[in-house]
Amino acid sequence: MRRAVCPGSFDPVTNGHLDIIGRTAPLFDEVVVAVLINKSKKGLFSVEERMDMLAEQAATYPNVRVDSFHGLLVDYCRTHEIRAIVKGIRAVSDFDYELQMAQMNHQLSGVDTLFMPTSPEFSFIASSLVKEVATYGGDVAHLLPEPVHRRLLERIAERA
Repeated sequence: MRRAVCPGSFDPVTNGHLDIIGRTAPLFDEVVVAVLINKSKKGLFSVEERMDMLAEQAATYPNVRVDSFHGLLVDYCRTHEIRAIVKGIRAVSDFDYELQMAQMNHQLSGVDTLFMPTSPEFSFIASSLVKEVATYGGDVAHLLPEPVHRRLLERIAERA
């Protein structure tokens, strides 16, 4: 079985994330969207909330499942017999960082990283930027799935 993982924090999931997930799904038998648990970083949404939003949005792809992990991604890959990591690349700056990470991951485990350029209409979207713009009242509805946008606005209102 050909398995790949699409890792990230997904805080929150954006249309850019869904672009990569949707384009990856037909290429593999199984795609695991893996939410990083980073206890030193306080997200806007809990890991469970992010997983729920991802599962809801990825439900149209029968071969995509959502999971979480902490520690090294290559350890997760080894445990789950995953041979490929798929990373979306928005710009050259993403590539610089991701290339070093890919080389380290391959050296540690033999797991390969595949880079997928984000579709041009999503190339500027980053969860952190979406959250910042929304916090100041900017319209980010076109950058997120509608249910995620609604939850984002509710969470911002709760914290205000």
